[in-house]
Amino acid sequence: MQRLTRFPVMVLRGGYERFTATYHYLRTQKIFWMPQELEAFKTYPVEILPAKVYMGNYAQACDSQIQKDLKIKAHINISEEAGIFFLEDREKLLHIPIPDSLEADLFSHFVTICHFIDAYIHKGAVLVFSTFGISRCSTAVMAYLIHSCKLYLKNAWNYVQKCKNNMRPNRAFVKQLSDWEQRIYITAITDTSEPNY
Repeated sequence: MQRLTRFPVMVLRGGYERFTATYHYLRTQKIFWMPQELEAFKTYPVEILPAKVYMGNYAQACDSQIQKDLKIKAHINISEEAGIFFLEDREKLLHIPIPDSLEADLFSHFVTICHFIDAYIHKGAVLVFSTFGISRCSTAVMAYLIHSCKLYLKNAWNYVQKCKNNMRPNRAFVKQLSDWEQRIYITAITDTSEPNY
């Protein structure tokens, strides 16, 4: 089958039954989709740690149906925009209002981000998001994977890239991640001068 198509053929581990039990909100009876229907299809945040940590964009964080479907219990908003999330329960929101710029300091917030995720991960899912879900949130998620999942930066990078292939921290954030790895492991392990970083 894979030789006859330009798209990769994937086999679902656990089969359709397991998939629908886990991702019931993606189930559909529809067999044929029109192009305009596909364009209007709602995209969900990417799953970083199954049913625990998701990474997305501002629009997804504003969608109450997505919050319900994914059982999001807390948000980390790493964008300058303030949101209407958890107005009744402010301690479930960590807002780090920094721009996606080379001057932005996300490093000083890594400890807070990691502790916040660890505090809520057992109560439900945490959504980490930034404006477009590409640079700031992927940096924060990798910092968490380095700290709490004991991954080296190169492994965290490959893992997040596998989950979201267009993730792209800016160069300053890559340097901050390298500094974070050095702080956690006492030495720099990942060579961030390689072109893929």
